[in-house]
Amino acid sequence: MLKHRYLPLTEQDQTEMLATIGASSVQELFNDIPEGIRFQGELPVSPRLDEYALTRHLSELAGRNADTDRYTSFLGAGLYDHHIPSVIQHVVSRSEFYTAYTPYQPEISQGELQAIFEFQSYICELTGLKVANASMYDGATALAEAGNLAAAATKRKQLIVSRAVHPEAREALATYAHGLNLEIVEVGWAQGVTDREALAAAITKDTAAVLIQNPNFFGSLEDLRAIGELAHAHGSLLVVSSNPLALGLLEAPGKLGADIVVGDAQPLGLAPSFGGPTCGFFAVSEAHMRRMPGRIVGQTTDRGGKRGFVLTLQAREQHIRREKATSNICSNQALLALAASVYLSVMGKQGMAEVAELNLQKSHYAQKVLTAIPGVGTAFESPFFNEFVLRLPEGADPIQLQKDVLTAGFIGGYDLGRSYPELNGHLLVAVTEKRSKAEIDQFARVLEESICSK
Repeated sequence: MLKHRYLPLTEQDQTEMLATIGASSVQELFNDIPEGIRFQGELPVSPRLDEYALTRHLSELAGRNADTDRYTSFLGAGLYDHHIPSVIQHVVSRSEFYTAYTPYQPEISQGELQAIFEFQSYICELTGLKVANASMYDGATALAEAGNLAAAATKRKQLIVSRAVHPEAREALATYAHGLNLEIVEVGWAQGVTDREALAAAITKDTAAVLIQNPNFFGSLEDLRAIGELAHAHGSLLVVSSNPLALGLLEAPGKLGADIVVGDAQPLGLAPSFGGPTCGFFAVSEAHMRRMPGRIVGQTTDRGGKRGFVLTLQAREQHIRREKATSNICSNQALLALAASVYLSVMGKQGMAEVAELNLQKSHYAQKVLTAIPGVGTAFESPFFNEFVLRLPEGADPIQLQKDVLTAGFIGGYDLGRSYPELNGHLLVAVTEKRSKAEIDQFARVLEESICSK
């Protein structure tokens, strides 16, 4: 039988299918759609292209993107331009990992199971908590799942979230809460960090958890211990969304009172990829282990006493009665979790500390240089990690500034007015270990030229 590699349907196939269903033509299949709303004429697309022409066309389209290979990025806001060791791509491109599915059969999935177990172990080390799962879709859904867990564990219906948490993560939390009939209360910020007085006034006996990000969306560092004491005094849980790279310098949230620690592993060797995919992580104290979403890989021994790995806990509705499920989350991000594990293994404790220190020092140097521009100021006085907020001169248009610096080869920060109307005229700038002194100085010159030319 003749096989067609590229044509999914021959004319004979089409004739036989139409005859089987009793239709005379393909057009007849659309008769139920009123003619007045059907598209008439030819679709406005280019003619079909051969493989070579299509490849060139797609390359040209891709070339229109301002990627971090050709542009120097000072954009963060949740996705960061960090160095990615070349060994990561080598490992994750191996077919054993690249094509792996859920490791239901441990006897043939030991490599995949061990990789997930190592990821869980690393996350426990970073967060200071006892148990971590096999990963989540991303940091935003991990935070939302944490709110779900807290409500179930405390049997309360209110979640308090700081407005200094990533806006998209708060949107994901609100989506989950709507389906679960949970109340979301947002508290404001003061000097770039969560307003503790407002938080103290908001917490009640109905509060299941307080959700904080550290470093927060503005890059500022929160006082987790003090916030945790406020939450625990009312029997509420403390949920912390963390930048895992910052934990190379900062104390583990679990040691500061956090009951649940989540976050996005993107800074750990994952490319920004124009928005994803990324990999979420989720860690809890031992008391909440059985309420965790997703799955856990455990270490055991076989009958011969050899070390082995198995799926230990899967508390979703596919595996247990629906009313007993903790979440409907399905696949974990195993391939990207592997990439994060490779990053952590090649960096080690010393490397993580050094990279975090570079992020800290370079961002503080950049803040000093950028705030020396006439009219540009520091928005907040609170300590920060590798991201900070600039107050632009009155009348300066952040969107136009971004266009100007892009022309000069720079991706120039995030316009905070898009997410916080009260911060119109403010720019969120991120500086990673990749940025050199020369790049920072040149970015400052270009920004100053753009501001002074207006």
